[in-house]
Amino acid sequence: MAGAGRQPSVQQQVLDAARRLCAGRADGTFRPSEVVAALPHLDAGTVRTHVVSRCCVNAPSNHAHRWPYFRRLRRGVYRIEPAFRGLAESAPPATRVAEATLEYAVDIPAAASTIHAVVTASDGGYVAECLEVAVLTQGESLDEVVANLREAVTLHLQDEDPAEFALAPTPRLAVSFETPVGR
Repeated sequence: MAGAGRQPSVQQQVLDAARRLCAGRADGTFRPSEVVAALPHLDAGTVRTHVVSRCCVNAPSNHAHRWPYFRRLRRGVYRIEPAFRGLAESAPPATRVAEATLEYAVDIPAAASTIHAVVTASDGGYVAECLEVAVLTQGESLDEVVANLREAVTLHLQDEDPAEFALAPTPRLAVSFETPVGR
């Protein structure tokens, strides 16, 4: 719970939105696109990353910190774990009513044709992290890290519907290299 005047963390907002969406669903299931639509004030990629990775108990271990809120059941379908299904006390009733209808009128933004990744130097090698999907990989050279990145993104999307990540059916990969200036 956030203090007076402070916005709850993204992780808390994602959990609260999923709780509100699933309030009338006996099985507690939802799609990431529903949570994205329920949180239009947040970046869609950030919300998807929280649903499919940071808040998912059986997601690949790309992130050092994960919360046990959701479980991936099958491609594009997640379930709130029973211990976290209660409605958030901070959710105003008007928000719950509006979000309860989202499954019938989800407005998904236009699909992105590009997945962006940032490469940085790290301990004698390189690390690459995607911004739109939860993919992190490394390599000893720039060529190796880019090859590993392409393979990791392909594997990450292999059993997924790209539309669930607001991606075009065959997205491109744009890689940027970041390095400190003046060193």
